[in-house]
Amino acid sequence: MKSGSRQQWQTLWMYIVLSWNFINGQIRYSVPEELTKGSFVGDIAKDLGLHLAQISHRNLRIASEFGKQHFSIDVKKGSLVIGERIDREVMCEQTPNCLMPLEIIIENPLQLYRVDVEIQDINDNSPRFHFTERTLKIAEYITPGARFPLESASDPDVGSNALRSYSISPNEYFVLNTKTNTDGSRVPELILEKPLDRETLPIHTLEITAVDGGTPPKSSTMKMQVVVLDINDNIPQFEKPDYNFFMKENSPKDTVVGKVTATDLDEGLNGAVIYSLGVHTPEAIRRLFNISEIGGEITIQEQLDYEKASSYKFDIRAGDKGNPEMEGYCTVHIEIVDINDNAPEIIFTSLPSPLQENAPVGTVVALIRARDIDSGDNGKVILQLHPDRPFKLQPSFANHYALVTDGVVDRETFPEYKVDIIAKDSGTPVLSTKKTLTITVLDVNDNPPSFSQPSYAVYTKENNAPGSVLCAVSASDPDVGSNSQLSYSIVDTSAQGISLSSFMYINSENGTIYTLNAFDYEQVKNVQIQVQAMDSGSPSLRSNVTVHIFVLDENDNAPVVLYPPVDMGSLPLQKIQRSVKAGHLVTKVTAVDADAGHNAWISYRLLEMPANPLYTISQYTGEIRTRREVTEQDGAIQGLTIEMKDNGQPPLSSTVSLEIALEEGSLEPMLDVRDKSHSASFGKKDITLYLIISLAAVSAISFLTFFILVLKCARNKANFFSNGRTRSDWEKNTQRNLHIQLNSDGPIKYVEVVGGDMLSQSQSYRSCFSQMTDASNFTISKSMTASDFMEIASPVNTSTPGQDFENGEYQVSIGMICFDHHCMLITQTKYLDRYLYLINSIPCCGLAPCPVFVSCLAHH
Repeated sequence: MKSGSRQQWQTLWMYIVLSWNFINGQIRYSVPEELTKGSFVGDIAKDLGLHLAQISHRNLRIASEFGKQHFSIDVKKGSLVIGERIDREVMCEQTPNCLMPLEIIIENPLQLYRVDVEIQDINDNSPRFHFTERTLKIAEYITPGARFPLESASDPDVGSNALRSYSISPNEYFVLNTKTNTDGSRVPELILEKPLDRETLPIHTLEITAVDGGTPPKSSTMKMQVVVLDINDNIPQFEKPDYNFFMKENSPKDTVVGKVTATDLDEGLNGAVIYSLGVHTPEAIRRLFNISEIGGEITIQEQLDYEKASSYKFDIRAGDKGNPEMEGYCTVHIEIVDINDNAPEIIFTSLPSPLQENAPVGTVVALIRARDIDSGDNGKVILQLHPDRPFKLQPSFANHYALVTDGVVDRETFPEYKVDIIAKDSGTPVLSTKKTLTITVLDVNDNPPSFSQPSYAVYTKENNAPGSVLCAVSASDPDVGSNSQLSYSIVDTSAQGISLSSFMYINSENGTIYTLNAFDYEQVKNVQIQVQAMDSGSPSLRSNVTVHIFVLDENDNAPVVLYPPVDMGSLPLQKIQRSVKAGHLVTKVTAVDADAGHNAWISYRLLEMPANPLYTISQYTGEIRTRREVTEQDGAIQGLTIEMKDNGQPPLSSTVSLEIALEEGSLEPMLDVRDKSHSASFGKKDITLYLIISLAAVSAISFLTFFILVLKCARNKANFFSNGRTRSDWEKNTQRNLHIQLNSDGPIKYVEVVGGDMLSQSQSYRSCFSQMTDASNFTISKSMTASDFMEIASPVNTSTPGQDFENGEYQVSIGMICFDHHCMLITQTKYLDRYLYLINSIPCCGLAPCPVFVSCLAHH
């Protein structure tokens, strides 16, 4: 073909660029072969609905099933162009439809498109004869009409560009006929029209021309010499012109495919037939098959492969030994039967990228293609996955699959998945292939920190050194990276009205809690804080834990006189008559200690006692009484120094001064209604019995109180839990109950209420007992709650002999107890954030009964 014609064809095809269309959701282009590199094929960006900027951003690329990249993407124009020269005859041989499937892969997100490019044939090949010269020998006595098959020309082009016809140079003896076989191939036949005369013309020179159907048509010529013979006038004849055989592709070497038979009517050497492959049989077929010269048996010389060629067609020549030699031809068709000898292939079109553990169900992980080069059921492939993996295969088209998530992936459970993909065909026996795909799971912040303990309890002594370590909390996070990096902080800014920032500090990196200031048990007995652990993820997750800090008491407070009021280290002047008897009650000193437990147990004693002291003080009650009768030698003013010492280690003490004035005259004895004989005998002999009875009374009250509280707590607990309340709610409510502590060193000094809320519903009791009698006589008269206390605790301004309540220090009356004509007034005050209940003797008016207590108070 001339270069001008080729350029015209290429220009024509470029302007045509046969229209593309979608078939079953696929894109199809048509393009002629032999186009130059860079020639336009189709506007792939437009057909895929992409902008030019998305081509490079989303990494548009081509995955071809062929070894070479015949096409490429013009990223500037978004078009599919020729990557290298395409020869249709090399790619598809003589297949009518030459399709080149392309896989267009787009990433971010991952998508796959199928593009079929049809390569159209151009008339770039001329018909060719296997031999440019041929000699045909014909006996001179051959009658007209005899036909002589000639070698057919081959044209690799297809369609209209394929071989169309044959012609013969002008002569008077021969004409040319074209015979069409069942497979569509055209074979020329030389027909004798006029008897030959060797003596006239022994050799005839002819030209056979093969012409294709292209525009313009192409042709080639074979020169033929016809030699006229005058012997052997019969050619071998085959039983049938075409033989069809079937052979399995796994047949071993030297297996007989079949047998052809030809006969010659001549006798002797002219009738002896010799078989051979046709002279134009390709070399590839000659390597595969062989035919015996005598028997005509066709055998296999090499292993057959259905995947390389499914059928073979060639000619068998039968020649005799006559002179001249005569020959006949038949065509052999061998169909190769496929067997399942190829395992399926698993091709990863796109390798998986790391998968986030919060990826939704249906997320595409990878693109997979299955292929089996066998045919029929042997080539049908089924893909399977390991059953216990959260993935599944989603079919796409033509053995293409998308590996997608089918469940929740959790990095903390499986940081990496090994997915086994098994491909099985449907042949017999079944062949399979397995490939393992590794999928890495990326962490997301989906786990909050977890503390090592549900709560922490810390015990520290008061007056601790600032900067000391209280405790260390520890949390862990199963996430990784920044998602597991924890920081600690204290959530509460204050607790019980105390600013936590001034008392403690937490190391944000390791959770160690330090003290900034010393604790004071008398101010803070326990602190409950919330510590938070927060990770560094986005968004960050956090968890809280409760830290209970209990302050332990130390003996750091000396006793303080609570009653009578102290002025500049001295008690108010007390007056008694010189006529008082031994054992007369002068006054009572009541002291308290802000500490707790043994540190708050107080004992009293007089300092600097003379040889025959007039006064004595009770070690545990602080009552000051006359030890003997007053004499004339006793001075008018008596000075006493009272020491109050606690029971701590080491013990702390304080002193207070008291002056007692001795006066002449007759006054009613203060709060002393005991007869002399009983007083004398009891004061000397039964003090031990008094202490024992007092302790037994306190123990009985404590035991009974404890027993009732246990019953109430058990009933409340059952009610709380049956109503759906949690234990933490119950504990929180319980912590608000009043705790009544009976502090006694012998006779009861005071009742201490610690940690209580006056408005909370706690169980308490109104007790009636005598402080002035030798035998403690008390009973439980009524069960009361804290609200009952508030109802009966009305502010009054009471006064007792020797006491000054002008400042209203004892303003709340809780209750009273009675013995004979004496009443015990129980009053409430607040000292160092604690409620104290004091018990004091108040004489009633004459023989007035105690229920008229208010009228009694009016006279005092």
